[in-house]
Formats: sequence, C-alpha cells, structure tokens
Amino acid sequence: MNPFRFLTLIALTALLGLPSLRAAEKNIIFYITDDMSQELGCYGNKIIQTPNMDALAKDGCLFTNAYATVASCSPSRSVIMTGLHNHANGQYGLQHDYHNFACYPSVYPLALPQVIKQAGYRTALIGKHHVAPEAVFHYDFMPKEAGRNTVAMVDAAREVIFAKDDKPFFIYFGAHDPHRDAKTLDVPGKPNSFGNKPDHASYPGVKEVFYEPKDVTVPVFLPDTAETRAELAQYYQSVSRVDFGLGHLIAMLKEAGVYDKTLIIVTSDHGMAFPGAKTTVYEPGLRVPMIVRNPYVSKRGIKNTALISHVDITPTLLDFAGGLDVEKNAPKERLNVAAFFKQMNLSRVDNHGPVFDHYHGHSWLNLMDKEEDPTRTTLFASHTFHEVQMYYPMRAVREGDFKLIWNIAHPLAFPSAQDIWVGSAWQAQWQKGKDAPWGLKTVDQYMHRPQFELYDLKYDPDETKNLANDPAHAKTLEALKAKLKQFQIEMNDPWVMKWDHE
Repeated sequence: MNPFRFLTLIALTALLGLPSLRAAEKNIIFYITDDMSQELGCYGNKIIQTPNMDALAKDGCLFTNAYATVASCSPSRSVIMTGLHNHANGQYGLQHDYHNFACYPSVYPLALPQVIKQAGYRTALIGKHHVAPEAVFHYDFMPKEAGRNTVAMVDAAREVIFAKDDKPFFIYFGAHDPHRDAKTLDVPGKPNSFGNKPDHASYPGVKEVFYEPKDVTVPVFLPDTAETRAELAQYYQSVSRVDFGLGHLIAMLKEAGVYDKTLIIVTSDHGMAFPGAKTTVYEPGLRVPMIVRNPYVSKRGIKNTALISHVDITPTLLDFAGGLDVEKNAPKERLNVAAFFKQMNLSRVDNHGPVFDHYHGHSWLNLMDKEEDPTRTTLFASHTFHEVQMYYPMRAVREGDFKLIWNIAHPLAFPSAQDIWVGSAWQAQWQKGKDAPWGLKTVDQYMHRPQFELYDLKYDPDETKNLANDPAHAKTLEALKAKLKQFQIEMNDPWVMKWDHE
C-alpha cells in the first residue's frame, strides 16, 4: 500500500471512530452453552429458531460427531479446560456448594487459561465458570456474571474486544442457558421455565422466541407427552436466547473489525437436561453441537463426520495460538509448577496430584476444511458423580460403530439429578409406575441397568438393542472390555480396580 494512503486511512479511522487497523490477528471466542443438545436448525431441527448458529455453520465447519466426555457440568468443563479426562484430572463431580469437587493443582501447566496466556493472549471469562481451583483456571478479566441475559453477557466483553492492544484476545463465554431454572424446580405439574421470564416477558435487549408445545419435535429418547412437550417449548426458548446472544456477539466483532481475525467455536458442556441425556453416557447426553468458524480457512459450509471430543479442545486452541508442540502433544513452553505450588501455599503433605506432561486429547485444527478423518476411530467417556450424593460410576468406549457402556454400580438404581427428577416430564411418567414408557425404554429400564451395554450405532443409533449377551457379538464385547480397561490403566482411573474387586 502507498505510505501516504496508509497514513490517510489511519487518520480517517481515528476521525470516524472506525475499528483500528492494528487489531490483533488470531483472536479466539469459545462460546459454550449449558445443557444444550444438537437440537438446532443446522443439525436438522426444523422448528427451533437458531439463525445465528445456522449462519455460522454455513460460514464455517459443522462437526456432526462431536462428543463430551462426561455429561455433567463441572467435570465436562474441567475436561475442556485441561485437555485431560476428568477421572484423571480429579474433577469427579460438581464444583459448587457441598459437592466441592476440584481438579488437582498439578493440571496447572496444561490448563487452558494459563497456556493461552503463555502463548501471548489476553484472557477473559464471561459468564459461567464452575471449575476449581480458581487459581488454576484464572483469567485476566472476570467480570460479574450477567445471569440469563445473553446480551448483557456479551456487552461485558466489549472492553476486551475493543481494547487498543497488539495482543490477541481469548474470551471464554459461559452461557447459563439452556440449563433448567432452579427457581422453578418444585412446582408440581408445571413445566420448568429453563430461565425464561413468566408471562412472555423478555430480558432487556433480548428478542425472545416463544414456542407452542404442539409444535416442538420430541426426540425419540423422550416420551411424547403433554408434560414433555411443555418442557421442550421452554427449552427451545432458552436455546433461542443463547442464539440471540451469539448474534449480538458476532455483530460486536464486526463492529470492532475483528470478525475475520477471530476463531469462533460454539458448543455445549453436554446434552439437554432430560432423563436419558444429562448425567448419562448415552448418545443424547454425550453428543454435543460443535460449530467452528476459522477465518483463516478458505473452505466454507463444511460438514465433518470425524469423531472429536471435548478433550481435544485445549490442544486445538493452543495449536491455533501457535503454542502447541505437536510431537509432544504439550505446550511448547512448560510453566513453572513448583513456583505455582509455592504461590498457592501448598505444602509437601498437600495433594498436588500426579504429574501431567501432555494432553489426552489431540488437536483437530487441521480438520476444519475437511469432511472426515478416518484415523479418529475411538472415543472414551466417563461418569462418576454429578451431585455428591449421586454415585453411579460408568465408563464407556466407542470404537467405530460399536459402543460399550460399563455400569460399574449396576446393582444400584440410577440416581437422578435434582433438577431432572422434579421436572414435570419425568414425574408424570414416574407416577404412572415402572412400566410407563420413557422414550424407547420403560421407567424401570431407565432406572435399573445391566452391567454391560453394547450397541451397534450404525444400525441402532438410539441404543435400543443391547448386544452384550448376544453370542454373535461376544468377540466384540471382549475386545471393547480390554480396550476400556487398558485406557483406564493409562489414565490412572481409580475405578479400574473394579474389574477385579467388585
């Protein structure tokens, strides 16, 4: 560019208040929702209105086989922020209140906010955090939460996005929607509001979308009842509010002139808060949306079928930031763990946790212009607790089309999270008795599970036919058991002893 024209353009930029030409390259937005499934327009739902997610998918890459490793809020977020499976990082259950689960401090040198900062980024967390220790997962900018108002949540990031700084930014947006609303849990016979205001009211600045129960699409794992439809209508509204916030965020990025300099990832911690999804290792609990727009990739509108996992996110983001040693699958520069322990006042007798020197997940940065990755054939999932009283350890492995679930505590009745148990959809069926239908199962089948469940997802994507006792699949069963056990050994999973001592 002609030097005179360049200086003139800078002067006009300052005069007119236009975005700075010095805006940093390779910014990152990680937009994570709470309890949201793939029930979105871009994933085929023709009723729910999610225009901003749909547009982002058309302008980027839509992963059709993206999975959480655990369908519980804090454990899932710990996996996302460490690149380590939660039964290894120590975050077995919820972080808040008396549940009090936390990661080992020794995850520090791999923790997302630390390694991204080390790679030269300004870091911000807007919204829900829900992991511990805070010192491990600390961000430079952590404003007060804005609750369910997704517009206010995005507005809180304005000073980070518009900052006159040569450093790129990394912003972790944690939306509270579409989590069930704790304030409307105990109203018998009434649908949970999922954070929606009563009487069709709206949050300031938010254009709400309202749904009629008769119009919603009922997933096959749920019963098609009046109560289920009423709750799904509320859930849809909460999802649309998340989408509206995303649209507000994209508009702000464009206003700042950094939309084409910013990687955007939209996902959820796990599936929707209904029995058969959240807190289970069934497909509706683990399968999540994953919409990615990388402005530095020329191909658009990609649908990618690769098996990817939340455990891959931190190495992927660090790869994008230029801070990943691909051969070691670890940060290029290792942070000083001893100095961090001293800063935290940890003594020699404190449980620092094991040494972590590489990620469990692997970067999928190279997949955003491709439609598949045949090398990604295996996924693992884990669940131990949600609430502290909800002990029901499960481990799962998917190899190709086959999926094995090991219900380690199978003699116990499956425990339900409080927000799901008191929901009108579940209570209506529970009160009808154990033979009442719950999707493609009965209430009793949902509550009482066999030790092993083996499914062929190619022919049975809804996990209805358990092949674990089928002689024709005995070799597959044993092979997946061996693979799962070996994985547990490699991950130092304490529950591996249950193979021999139960």
